[in-house]
Amino acid sequence: MGKKVVVTGVPGVGKTTVITGAMDRLAGEGIVYEPINFGTFMFELARKEGMVADRDEMRRLDRDVQKRLQRAAASGIAAISGDANVIIDTHSSVKTPVGYLPGLPEWVLRELMPDVIVLVETDEDQILQRRLGDESRTRDMEGARSIAEHQQFNRAIAAAYAMYTGCTVKIVRNENFLLDRAVEDMVDVLR
Repeated sequence: MGKKVVVTGVPGVGKTTVITGAMDRLAGEGIVYEPINFGTFMFELARKEGMVADRDEMRRLDRDVQKRLQRAAASGIAAISGDANVIIDTHSSVKTPVGYLPGLPEWVLRELMPDVIVLVETDEDQILQRRLGDESRTRDMEGARSIAEHQQFNRAIAAAYAMYTGCTVKIVRNENFLLDRAVEDMVDVLR
């Protein structure tokens, strides 16, 4: 049976960069993971239904619509993951205008049943700088205090996810100029 690893982090923390680096390193060892982006899966479903034109509109969708899309994405991902090693790139929580929405509610966890949840984190000021430098996305402006709150909430909710599934939780720090260390920490999780 394959290993299911959920990798999470606030927008701009660099989780996809860490995942890509780790997969490249593991490929040289013959260890293969199928990368799946949960948000992209949801976005494609919403786009097909004409609800959104870009990914940044997703967090503004009605809560019930987001829940329906989460269910559909979880079922689709579970169906395609089978016995393969998979990395599911997602968010522990989504900051919406009315509060935090769990990125992995019970019905998603029941479908995925991850072996490990990885929280990619770094200092709030580094995340803020990365967001400001990323012109490819349209993100809500928020300060370092708000980013810190979001990371703290993600830790709390990851603990709840672990209680439900029995999986472990690993924190990987993706500090500026120390990407190699973050990649190596991720490789250790994926081996």
